[in-house]
Amino acid sequence: MEKRAFAIRPAERRDVPVLLEMIRELADYEKMLDQVVATEALLEEWMFDKGKAEALLLLEDGECAGFALFFHNFSTFLGRAGLYLEDLYVRPAFRGRGYGRALLSRLAAIAVERGCGRLEWWCLDWNRPSIDFYLAMGARPMEDWTVYRVDGGNLEALAAGGGEV
Repeated sequence: MEKRAFAIRPAERRDVPVLLEMIRELADYEKMLDQVVATEALLEEWMFDKGKAEALLLLEDGECAGFALFFHNFSTFLGRAGLYLEDLYVRPAFRGRGYGRALLSRLAAIAVERGCGRLEWWCLDWNRPSIDFYLAMGARPMEDWTVYRVDGGNLEALAAGGGEV
């Protein structure tokens, strides 16, 4: 296979439309498209105005081929921040070229440069291609941990004192 020119750069405000397009593509692949309520305005606000998340874009010959969206979390045990990878996505036409590895490698380099203690993410249990890819990168699944979530009406009820004793 021929080597193609690619570049990875931080997403900018002008990239929000293509970023949202790829988020929808990823959600469709994960059978969750009906759950996407993100808009360009929301992404701009939370990523660029409030600075709560960052993204890397991977471009091949100027065309957007994939992205990694991430933010800082914090480990009380390590006493320092980590990076949480919310989404890693390479468009189907660009897969098999090492771009997922390149995005993860760049993200790991950012974590190291920033002094982070770890890089972590979730993966759907049925997504065997991604699981195999992550294992090949040296990732390991966390044992004895279950993800919990409070959202929607339950989040609002809890915020309103639904958790009071």
